[in-house]
Amino acid sequence: MPDKIIEKSPAKINLFLKIINRRDDGFHNIRTGITFIDLFDEITVQPHSKFKVIYTGNFAPKNNLFEDCIIDKLFTYINEDKPKLLFTISKNFPYEAGLGSASSNVASVIKILENLEIIKKKNIFDYVDLGSDIPIFLNQKDALVRGRGDLIANVHFPKYYFLLIRPSFKCSTKKMYDSFQPSDFDYNAEFDLEEINDQDSGNDFEKILKKNEPEFLSIINFLEDFDDVIFSRLTGSGSCIYSVFEKKEHAINAQKKFQQSFSNLWTHLSENNLVNLF
Repeated sequence: MPDKIIEKSPAKINLFLKIINRRDDGFHNIRTGITFIDLFDEITVQPHSKFKVIYTGNFAPKNNLFEDCIIDKLFTYINEDKPKLLFTISKNFPYEAGLGSASSNVASVIKILENLEIIKKKNIFDYVDLGSDIPIFLNQKDALVRGRGDLIANVHFPKYYFLLIRPSFKCSTKKMYDSFQPSDFDYNAEFDLEEINDQDSGNDFEKILKKNEPEFLSIINFLEDFDDVIFSRLTGSGSCIYSVFEKKEHAINAQKKFQQSFSNLWTHLSENNLVNLF
């Protein structure tokens, strides 16, 4: 293999997210529209004396290691020996934020290992039990995602400019899903079709944060008062919140105003649908 391989690992945005119901296997059937943005972690792979994963960058975990490292779990999942490679993952966007951090990272690693013929190429849906978002990151196209992540229909979403905000709280995906009660499921399953429809708006996880996180309400109310904003929403199971704009200058102006009132919070401007993004 080459001395070094570098691969980008993109963040995703959920433009809407509806929880359909709880499945018999304990997971949930969802319905969500996903687009990819120009915000990336960076994965570097090099030959090494042993298998090792190190996290660096602004959003690296404590001690540069995740106790529950998904790259480590990959090889147990596919029943393969760990290769003598060093994976250095520069964390440039937050995790536990609804941006797909771990799933994006492991999907990029899978692609690298397949290209090197270290592992056999599989159907993207073979990885859904390792992580429900992994198939969409392997697909890496705008899509309507249904089921537990195992039903993907490619679509094309409009060009948007995003103001991303990371609040001070984090969200555990498992805890967020476990917070749902049967009475919270209000999506009409008759509309769970392979086409975008009028029911596809909002994010059902916002119901939980509105009850439990005053900071969420403070931020979302501030964002919704922006001039020229199309909508403001939670991405994934959180905690990142975003506003959507048609023009870049509107997003830039919104970021400046937001930083004046919430100077302690991380913000980032991104866009989707870039040519030759991946």
